[in-house]
Amino acid sequence: MKCPFCASDNTRVIDSRPADDNSSIRRRRSCDSCGKRFTTYEKVETIPLIVIKKDNNREQYDRAKIEAGVLRACHKRPVGVSQITALVDDVETEIFNMEEKEIPSTVIGEVVMRHLKDLDPVAYVRFSSVYREFKDVNTFMEELKSLLDTK
Repeated sequence: MKCPFCASDNTRVIDSRPADDNSSIRRRRSCDSCGKRFTTYEKVETIPLIVIKKDNNREQYDRAKIEAGVLRACHKRPVGVSQITALVDDVETEIFNMEEKEIPSTVIGEVVMRHLKDLDPVAYVRFSSVYREFKDVNTFMEELKSLLDTK
């Protein structure tokens, strides 16, 4: 494992234990070159999932893209990192439980929005405004009205 600080290949495992969700291994590592410590997570890789983008291009599923989108939506909101990680875990579990080899990005976006709606309404509106590509204020207002109606 490469050190994220100095890029050295000379790292070792200090501690290993099951992660909170019991579906991955949390490893505490130390770099022999720079002495810094970092944590890695090992997960079982299931069937490779292919995401069908809006333009019909296909690419391999990337958890980091979902995390980045949710992080942007939750920027300056009272949402903790553990809540974001839990949300992404839930989304990922739901997606992989569909047991599809290919999944449209629209399905992933809808799952993320459904989970965000419960977590933080402002983050939900932020994410949906980018995801649904609101063209004008009216479509944005319609989304806000539907959010208020469900409360």
